[in-house]
Amino acid sequence: MKIAFIVHIEYYTERVLEIFKSVDIDYYTRWDQAKGKGHGTDPHLGTGGFPSTNSVVMIAFDDEAPLARLIAAIEAANKDIKRASDHIRLFQVPLDRIV
Repeated sequence: MKIAFIVHIEYYTERVLEIFKSVDIDYYTRWDQAKGKGHGTDPHLGTGGFPSTNSVVMIAFDDEAPLARLIAAIEAANKDIKRASDHIRLFQVPLDRIV
């Protein structure tokens, strides 16, 4: 089992939700207006010179096939996003249990 965290600037929320739909994922938990800064990216702090914020989506997978489709779809979407620092990010970690 795996858990994935998808982090993207809020501008791409609709695109991310379309990606989920295209790979038959209709389950997730989303946090909007997340603030932070990644390696080599602009800050997304919601104020001042950095008014944008991020969204974070968490998805638990007990089957890795949907996760593989999601990764492929995000990689394809990132090819259309010009600035690498604006790419949709996916962080995958092991998941020991779902109760």
